[in-house]
Amino acid sequence: MRSKLENSRVHADSMTRRSLVRLMAAAALGWPAAAAFGEETTITVHKDPNCGCCSGWVQHLRDSDFVVRIEETADLDRMRTRLGVPPDLAACHTAEIGGFLVEGHVPADAIRRLLLARPNARGIAVPGMPVGSPGMEGARQQPYTVVLFGAEGRRPFMRFIGKEPIT
Repeated sequence: MRSKLENSRVHADSMTRRSLVRLMAAAALGWPAAAAFGEETTITVHKDPNCGCCSGWVQHLRDSDFVVRIEETADLDRMRTRLGVPPDLAACHTAEIGGFLVEGHVPADAIRRLLLARPNARGIAVPGMPVGSPGMEGARQQPYTVVLFGAEGRRPFMRFIGKEPIT
């Protein structure tokens, strides 16, 4: 019998293969990479108007070819409750893309993988504000986990140091 960690690795590997197949198919047909993502490149970001790190994360998304629509609000807690973000996964901004939620300083690579894999989940989150995550750049980057969450519970989705995925 496999442990939860082994199952997570097997599932993550199959999503990577599926992502690769979609990208190869798009390339073979001469489509832009966005076509492999179902043209889901517009992300709506709900953020506090006075938050600088949120602006850094938005710039990371734009640099990664996402179209960003910003909705500023001073009451993010109420919005998170309405959208169904678990309170312990809350960070400083919430986004919506392709029917999924993205909470916190999630790297663009994780969002792309989410859109390609389309797991049975509500969304992904980077709880807190890890140093080195997009928008929280700093001298000492720390490893952090992107968490997949939804009705089936939670599990690690990807790990990063800075903007770079790690295994």
